[in-house]
Amino acid sequence: MDMDMARLTAHQAAIKEANLNVRDLSSEEESEIGDALAAVPRVNGVAIHGLEVLDASEEESADGDGDGDSDDEWEVESIFEDTLGEMDDQQLFDGDPEACTYEEAVQFRRQLRDEGPEEFCRKTVEAGTISAKKLLTAFNIRPPPFLEGSPDDAYYGLLSLGISRELSKRIKLPHYNTIDDAVNLIKQSRNIIVLTGAGISTSLGIPDFRSKGTGLYSKLEHLGLSDPQEVFDINTFREDPHIFYSVAKDIIPDHERTTPTHAFIHLLQQKGKLLTNYSQNIDNIESIAGILPEKLVQCHGSFATASCIVCKYQLPGEKIFPDIKAGRIPRCDKCIERLRQLRAPNTMKRKRSGNGQDKKRRRFDTNSDSEEEEDYDIPEAGVMKPDITFFGEPLPDKFSERLTNHDKEKVDLVIVIGTSLKVAPVSEVVPYLPSHIPQIYISRETVSHVNFDIDMLGDCDIVVAELCRRADWELKHEMIPDDQQIEVMTANGFPSRHHFNVIKPKKEEE
Repeated sequence: MDMDMARLTAHQAAIKEANLNVRDLSSEEESEIGDALAAVPRVNGVAIHGLEVLDASEEESADGDGDGDSDDEWEVESIFEDTLGEMDDQQLFDGDPEACTYEEAVQFRRQLRDEGPEEFCRKTVEAGTISAKKLLTAFNIRPPPFLEGSPDDAYYGLLSLGISRELSKRIKLPHYNTIDDAVNLIKQSRNIIVLTGAGISTSLGIPDFRSKGTGLYSKLEHLGLSDPQEVFDINTFREDPHIFYSVAKDIIPDHERTTPTHAFIHLLQQKGKLLTNYSQNIDNIESIAGILPEKLVQCHGSFATASCIVCKYQLPGEKIFPDIKAGRIPRCDKCIERLRQLRAPNTMKRKRSGNGQDKKRRRFDTNSDSEEEEDYDIPEAGVMKPDITFFGEPLPDKFSERLTNHDKEKVDLVIVIGTSLKVAPVSEVVPYLPSHIPQIYISRETVSHVNFDIDMLGDCDIVVAELCRRADWELKHEMIPDDQQIEVMTANGFPSRHHFNVIKPKKEEE
């Protein structure tokens, strides 16, 4: 057997082994899953259940001291993150000869579930009936450009991931499709979980993170970071808090306003229907809107409070807002007081200006640390960090406790609003909940890694306003015009996908 054939066989075995290890979340012990969800640090990308990225030989060597294997694992994860979710089912209608059609994709997905991953791989890629590169598209993964021209087995790693992701997906409930179905579900349900993201706050001028051109990440190229998410990385913050505070002023709440979507969630609470609002937002607007603390889980924390990274002293977040807006790094008052006491009376000396007068002491500075030591009599006071969950930090305990011990057995409807569900472990809330519970998705664009029962696409504020109108609920909000008319169109070929748009008056169009 030559080297190419040996490599091909090894990759085939890796695909089979990886996909045979796919877990069924519904069969896992609830408490173990909940603890695992909470213990996983906040990370980017969609988690794949039970997938072993490295084969047995790679795992064995990965335990050693070599750097090559960790680089290989990073490369696979990087490839996956760059390609995951880039294709939507709608794109399978484009007629690309190198991609599956929508009908073919549906057939392959059904075949995978009916026959299992091993038999599926045997009858497709191994039998040569379709290339791994083309089969990727059936699972919404676009072949990455840098693999163009590579042997087909170069795509096996991504195909393994795509198959595992498909098998971990919840199957759509076929009897929920229309807007009326969604309205009836909302009216009939009594324990609704609402999972929200940055999209529910953008109408207030607060940027989301991932939108091209307007999202916060797209505006951070000037910082020279290899990944804009490093701004919210806990290790980066500890090394250089200037990076975070250079952009924090753009995302802190500076008013008491809310959106119609926040008002909709509050209306669900008023009607006794809201079980829990899991929010990925850090702007704390849910609290401003009146969502009760016992019904709100701020999964990524919020700016409501801030804590010293040294002594853990906590204070209301608004106390450090003036300094954030001014581009200064807030320091801890408790640390300053302690250090003054330690250095008094002999070692603490104020610097004097050229005319012999005391130099005015300041708490904050935007200069470097070395300059700060020259200017301050208290140079080592801890930095105040807003109590938001940075990448690399675990989520609050309340997240898993509420989900596993309270919500899972009570929930009768899931509504996901304004999030692409790309940040774990919050992205795992939806697949963790019972698959027979109806799920509704409201956002500007679809997601391909979750099978929702009804997709309602458009500005969140517009969608919830129309839902309330059809439910005969009065949704009062200053941002909803009295004469607002909304047009709803069902996507061709997708009876459960609906687009919402405001109908502009003729005078405005002219």
